[in-house]
Amino acid sequence: MTYLAIDIGASSGKLVRGWLEDGRIETQTVHRFSHSLQKRNGHLCWDLDYIISEIIRGIDNAGPADWISIDTWAVDFLLLGKDGKPLSDPVSYRDSRTAGIQCPIDRNELYSRTGIQFQEFNTIYQLLALQKEQPGVMDEAEDLLFIPDYIAYILTGKKIQEYTNATTTGLVKAGKAEWDMDLIRRLGFNERLFKPLSMSGSVKCTIPGRASSFILAPTHDTACAVLACPLSEDSLYLSSGTWSLLGCVTDSAVTSDSAREANLTNEGADDGRIRLLKNIMGTWMLQCLRRECGENTDFTQLQQMAQTSPLRGLVNPMDSRFLSPASMAEEVNKALAEAGYPKAENAGECANVIYHSLAAAYRDSVRQIESVTGRRFSHLAIAGGGSKDAYLNRLTKESTGLDVTTGPQEGSAAGNIISAMLHTGQIERKDIQKLIEASFDIKHVE
Repeated sequence: MTYLAIDIGASSGKLVRGWLEDGRIETQTVHRFSHSLQKRNGHLCWDLDYIISEIIRGIDNAGPADWISIDTWAVDFLLLGKDGKPLSDPVSYRDSRTAGIQCPIDRNELYSRTGIQFQEFNTIYQLLALQKEQPGVMDEAEDLLFIPDYIAYILTGKKIQEYTNATTTGLVKAGKAEWDMDLIRRLGFNERLFKPLSMSGSVKCTIPGRASSFILAPTHDTACAVLACPLSEDSLYLSSGTWSLLGCVTDSAVTSDSAREANLTNEGADDGRIRLLKNIMGTWMLQCLRRECGENTDFTQLQQMAQTSPLRGLVNPMDSRFLSPASMAEEVNKALAEAGYPKAENAGECANVIYHSLAAAYRDSVRQIESVTGRRFSHLAIAGGGSKDAYLNRLTKESTGLDVTTGPQEGSAAGNIISAMLHTGQIERKDIQKLIEASFDIKHVE
């Protein structure tokens, strides 16, 4: 059987073919495209029409595939009317509409109920912002679909709310695959928008007009990436890309006071277990800095500039000020000045501040997770596009003191394919770790 993973990130997308051959998972990237946010009705929005057109173009050019599955980022959504058409814009989590939005329910209670860290762009705050801006639109709506669910709807005509993505909203019961309907009622949200959640593999259907069928994988790209990591009992994972998601897999949600104070979050995994993790601003900061340097500077050059520059100080990469600044370099320098550090004089020095700040955030997150769980970890598995950054990987090893491995680089796409193979019965869960080691270039960072 052949599989086609549709893997859409915050700035680019790709379609990856996968198949099983001689005890290995073979993959081939068949289509790539970049995309960017657009201003619409005063908000930063995803260009979903363009993204979907590129997905369809990629499917057309990919050749025959038995199964197609989808993953993207989390928290963002669309409301659909009775005619199945959008009533709301696909507003990005990077938009400022949630700034200053207050939830009428205490954060401590929210955390004990849902286990989701506070971030002002979580779906719960986006819905509160939408309620304030467009009163009545939620009552008019018939369906709420997250971005990957909407793409699946366009391809198949089926409306699904997938478990791993839903767990990021702040509206699902901690450690359970069901909406917290009491919480939803108290917030005044339209109850009919919250349908039974679908688990990976539970939806298999035809795609009209195509020979391929659709299968539901974890639609949250981090859940896919974790599935593709070479993990053991003493392993942490780091899905390294636009965002850095560092954590461990647990059997149940951890909603203790210490977990809340550490701002750890409990999100769903492919098998229904929990990914306890810290959400850290990732290579987004470097991406923004590279763009500010102009087209003649690539990531390799930026990395080299950083390595030969002095370190001016550290910033907190989890600060919301870095979410969507007018200039990343200027924002970094403002943060340095506020902390009493000297200014970064050029892009290389600014990049070095970001690199060391990310590594320090990883170190602190490891310590917090160990303290909260009472577990001790010896290994950190880095997957995703950021695993290609040798300088960041070396700093991460030095900072955390852990054995660090890298790969697979296309972690989300690989996990997407692994999930589809698992739920079509081509592989068994007990064989996944051996398959990962046999199929992907897993390297130890020296």
